Amino acid sequence: MTNQTVQIVPLSLSPRDVSRFLNVSYEIYRGDPNWVAPLLMDLKLVFTKKNPLFTHAEMTLWVATRDGRDVGRIAAIIDRTHNEVQKDSAAFFGFFESINDPGVSRLLFQAATDWSRAKGMRRMLGPMNPTSNDECGLLVDGFDSPPVFMMTYNPRYYVDLVAAEGYRKAKDLLAYDMGTKECPLDRLERIAAIARRRHPEVSYTPVRAKTLTRDLGKVKEVYNAAWEDNWGFVPMTDAEIDFMASRLKPLLLEGLLWVAETKDEPVGFLLGLPDFNVAIKPLRGRLLTPKLLGFIPYLLGWKRPKRLRAITLGVKAGYRNRGLEAVMLAESYRAAIKMGFTDIESSWILENNTMMCRIIETFGGRVYKTYRLYEKDI
Repeated sequence: MTNQTVQIVPLSLSPRDVSRFLNVSYEIYRGDPNWVAPLLMDLKLVFTKKNPLFTHAEMTLWVATRDGRDVGRIAAIIDRTHNEVQKDSAAFFGFFESINDPGVSRLLFQAATDWSRAKGMRRMLGPMNPTSNDECGLLVDGFDSPPVFMMTYNPRYYVDLVAAEGYRKAKDLLAYDMGTKECPLDRLERIAAIARRRHPEVSYTPVRAKTLTRDLGKVKEVYNAAWEDNWGFVPMTDAEIDFMASRLKPLLLEGLLWVAETKDEPVGFLLGLPDFNVAIKPLRGRLLTPKLLGFIPYLLGWKRPKRLRAITLGVKAGYRNRGLEAVMLAESYRAAIKMGFTDIESSWILENNTMMCRIIETFGGRVYKTYRLYEKDI
């Protein structure tokens, strides 16, 4: 497929091709002060057989080349579990990058669309990198600061490139910002105390790195039950959660991961992680660099970022509106303040998750970044 001097080159999932695919980012973000290169050693695992996603999904990669230079990339993903659960016939596009040239992006989207249509899909949804349980969404508002850990980032002009291909909004994902000093912790703890008195059958346990293996089954059960009614949700298999946990385990801090449970079952959990992007950014994606010396103190816990990302807070349907969320939030906020965190990002939150948006706004959160998932009939 060609357009003047632009060529679209299909790639395999071989280590060499994946490296070429991922290296496109360095061309796109050259000179962008807000871009944070992901750790390539970790990201490459997503494209290998170690990723259990490939037991029920397939993915194809393309790069756009012009005058001997790679100037764009895209992936197309078909997740059979998504289509079964959602009764859908969709392919995802993901890992999209392009120079500011509609001629390049058009050919990339055309390659992904043609492949998906040939596989019998009827619509495209994305960006998913590679699913909604991973990093997803296109940044459409809030370009003035770097992304936090495990959130996406892109140039502003991507919004126009995607719209030019006929994609429309499917759903917005919100990121809330809040200073720990602005959080009315006293009020939150009063609500938490009431919840503890009214529901003494629920206990709250911090998950530690050394107990993660033991407690992971509880997290799995709550995760797939608490979000099952959310738009676009696809349950993760045990193997997928194990895979994610193995990547995050070195980054866990005690007091930022909580499980709520009764004597019969786990009923809720909360996960927060430090914004390690502050430490990762100087590495430019590579551990084998002298700048690794600046990252080691963060990894060993000698030094901490000032920002915390609250990633997930979920409670099973039968236990909502009982204050369990307030208890876990109070415990984690208290721990965060004690550890020296000054800012918290809660992300991402579906725009129509009214209850969660109200909780965050009640305690001082404000939307400061918006990410968008797009869809298109093909």
